[in-house]
Amino acid sequence: MKLVGNCQTTAMGILPHTEINQALRLALSLDIPFWPQLPKVSFCEDMYAQAAEQFPGVTLDLEEQRVNFSMDKFYQDLPIYVENLDDLRYFAISEKYSPVYHRFLNQDLQNYSAIRGQNIGPVSFGLKITDETKTPIIYHDEVRQVIFDYMAKKVTQQYRELQEKNENAFVWVDEPGLELIFMAFTGYPSERAREDYREFLQHIAGPKGVHLCGNPDWSFLLNLDLDILSIDILQWGHIFVKYKEELKKFLDRGGIISWGITPTLTEEVIAENVDTLLEKLEELWDALSRAGIDRRQVVRQAWLAPARCCLLNADGVKSVEKSFAMLRELSARLRDKYSLT
Repeated sequence: MKLVGNCQTTAMGILPHTEINQALRLALSLDIPFWPQLPKVSFCEDMYAQAAEQFPGVTLDLEEQRVNFSMDKFYQDLPIYVENLDDLRYFAISEKYSPVYHRFLNQDLQNYSAIRGQNIGPVSFGLKITDETKTPIIYHDEVRQVIFDYMAKKVTQQYRELQEKNENAFVWVDEPGLELIFMAFTGYPSERAREDYREFLQHIAGPKGVHLCGNPDWSFLLNLDLDILSIDILQWGHIFVKYKEELKKFLDRGGIISWGITPTLTEEVIAENVDTLLEKLEELWDALSRAGIDRRQVVRQAWLAPARCCLLNADGVKSVEKSFAMLRELSARLRDKYSLT
């Protein structure tokens, strides 16, 4: 794995922008740029709709902005899906579903240390999309098998396309739904998810990463065969650093943690500054140091990112763009402090 930590900057994919070039400029301002997902431009840019492009049984209701699924249509579409299993181009993101992605691929990306893509994860997709009876499709065994296979192929095809632009490309999966599987009401237990996820990771190409903003059982993720874990440290860091043994093993395997630290909600952006965020981050790293985890190892295997995406601010893109500016300054100060290149 050629990816380097050293407190470089990156971010999750979803941005509130309505102007593609403005969003691309922001994404390209980071050390590890990404292609933005812009749901305010088109419903096809919604991360669930975008990933459903060739999924059997799915139709998009653009007027209602809803992803619909039918079991009857699933069985009707399944033969076409099977026919294309060996053709990864079938699983590519078309320009209709993301003109932003294709504009990103047209950029000169060779001089970045790495570039990143993203795709909704299989667990989140399977829990979010429901059948005609409002049952999450991951509860259907035959559909669940297709979900994990389909998403592995989507990730692999995207990775191959990005790798043509930069050899240190990677694609992480967004998994907000992973938080739900540890709750009592879910019909998809964590034990089943662990087995499914281990197999899923074996079938995707490139560095393996998961991003989520929630608070799952962190040992579940830290013990998977992951290279990258991206989390909302601003909200959940005090819990995350309690998993000291799992964190040490993850870092000793060479894993990189993307510490989501700069706020994106307007009221939080106003309340925080680079000094307060630096103090919060160092306090978390102090806790790991007290547990015997070398501080130099932590910073060398760290990326920095905004804490979460945000589409709700009344000021449009201003708070998010300020978050990115704080992020770049925070990274510069840490790299200077720890003599990171």
